[in-house]
Amino acid sequence: MQPPPENRELSPYTGWTRAHWEHAADRLLRAVRPHASPGGGLIGLPGPRPSWSGARSDGLEGYARTFLLAALLGADTTRPGADAHPGADAHPGADTTRPAAALLGAGTRPCADAHLDRYAAGLAAGTAKPGGDGPDDWPLMADTRQAVVESASVALALRLTRTRLWDRLDDPVRQRTVDWLLPALDPSPVDNNWWLFGLTVAGFLQDAGIETDRAAATITRSLDRIERWYLGGGWYSDGDNRAFDHYNAWALHLYPVLHAHLAGDRALLDRHGPRLRAQLDDHVHLFDADGAPVPYGRSLTYRFAAAAAPWLGALTGHTPLTPGATRRLASGALRHFLDRGATDERGLLTLGWHGPYEPVLQPYSGPGSPYWASKGFLGLLLPADHPVWTATEEPLPAERADTVRPFGPTGLLVQTTAADGLVRLHNHGSNHVRPAESPGSGADDPGYARHAYSTRTGPTTAPDPADNHFALLLPDGTATARGPATPLGSGPDRALSAHHPLPGVRVVSAVLVHGRAEVRAHLVLGAPEGTPVRQTGWTTGTTADTPVSQLHPVHGYAPEVARLPTGATLQGPGPTRTPALHGTTHGPETLFVALASLTAEPDPAPVAGLADVRVTGPRTLTVTWQNGTTARLDLADSDCGGGRA
Repeated sequence: MQPPPENRELSPYTGWTRAHWEHAADRLLRAVRPHASPGGGLIGLPGPRPSWSGARSDGLEGYARTFLLAALLGADTTRPGADAHPGADAHPGADTTRPAAALLGAGTRPCADAHLDRYAAGLAAGTAKPGGDGPDDWPLMADTRQAVVESASVALALRLTRTRLWDRLDDPVRQRTVDWLLPALDPSPVDNNWWLFGLTVAGFLQDAGIETDRAAATITRSLDRIERWYLGGGWYSDGDNRAFDHYNAWALHLYPVLHAHLAGDRALLDRHGPRLRAQLDDHVHLFDADGAPVPYGRSLTYRFAAAAAPWLGALTGHTPLTPGATRRLASGALRHFLDRGATDERGLLTLGWHGPYEPVLQPYSGPGSPYWASKGFLGLLLPADHPVWTATEEPLPAERADTVRPFGPTGLLVQTTAADGLVRLHNHGSNHVRPAESPGSGADDPGYARHAYSTRTGPTTAPDPADNHFALLLPDGTATARGPATPLGSGPDRALSAHHPLPGVRVVSAVLVHGRAEVRAHLVLGAPEGTPVRQTGWTTGTTADTPVSQLHPVHGYAPEVARLPTGATLQGPGPTRTPALHGTTHGPETLFVALASLTAEPDPAPVAGLADVRVTGPRTLTVTWQNGTTARLDLADSDCGGGRA
């Protein structure tokens, strides 16, 4: 079936309308059908390897995550007991007078019933003998904890299609499904966003009038647990560490806010809705003009699931985004991946970013994992006449103006340039390892430990040299890992952090940005005199259409800029090149300063001409930008490093 024609009047940036979203969902669902088990209980997709949970768990994952997509495509038109939040801070055009039931969509969508019928049959087959070894049998949660994750997608799909699917099932099938779901109400076996899977199952059971007291207790316990990780400004850490990443958008806000909305729990929405709004104030800055979200953190194979939170903001009225900006962001993200090979020749989502790319995967990722991207279709819960579908697309922040923005408590600093629509994210405080872990205890995770990420580069992965990394070089040439970074503060144009690459050695790092220019400074404390160091920059391809990466020594480095040969990244195949500067320490503390730039502007001027950087003390420097403004940076790590002069 051919896709609908583009509509550049309604959608001048992407050309896409609601019909394109329905078409994309239908194609993704049709593509997985040949891989279903005889009764449809498992969907065992092909892939380079199984997850660490095994093939049966992967088959459940394939079923559950695509079931969620089918449910979003064919959600109920009526849902009892779900009143909309009045949404005092709703965006202009949001309809906050209709009950949430009416906000669940038009109810009749292309092939939606046929898809739901297949998943209803699979539910009956998968729960007939759970824990068995038959071709359709679902694993029990007692046997594989990954089943807890998938129970949330099953429960949410059932909740969204309750009158269209759940209420029409035979009583034995409903009872077997409940029996399979109930263990998810126990305390989470993993102490992070996993607490919200039990909450999601509990929300469905409450709606269905099943084990309501136990479900209520699970909801309370789950919300209490994640509360300790909320640090303000819309940001949660994903567990008892400093993991700030896309899980904020596609899990930590999604599940509580969507539950509150579906349950009509106004008190809960009053608490969590403003947090979502604050998150979206930052989140919208993470998207390139070409639609790409910044690839940082883990589970990047979920791709356009990053659009779930903006849709949720529109659904609940808790968003700073206009309807046209919401659709532009979401349609841009979906098109970005579908246009760049996220699906293979069979129409299946691959394990990777654009195409397949194993280094970006975690051990828990299996062939069905990419279908958590189904969350990105949350906008289909909004009816066709909602402003989010009828308003004209509006530009993203990255297209409107140059932006430098610190992200609340995270230590992250975003830098965008309107001339090319590029987004860069400087990381001075996010990682998924705990500070208590010893220096030099292992290799860095490329999704967290880099000093910077962008929408069009890297990150490199082993054995290639790390991009955007400052390291001490050991006698055998090995570069030290960064490990957990302690944030030292941020300001309107800067961020600082410290890390311990080796026992007894401390590095205070800072970035100061303006336009496309970045001043990168590192103060090395406690390293033996003569210790070699290396600063790397942005990794780019070798073809004419890739961005230009510049790196220029200012202080402490030798004048030569090396171009290290590197290979494929999640952006595409190699060869790539990574610029690098080298220097050595001198005494108990040594300051190293460089200028860096990443730009897609044609024929960019050298980065050295964008700023005049003067080292004014052992730990201080003054920067005069090309436009004449001046900033002072202090690496005496007692505060956020001074301010503008």
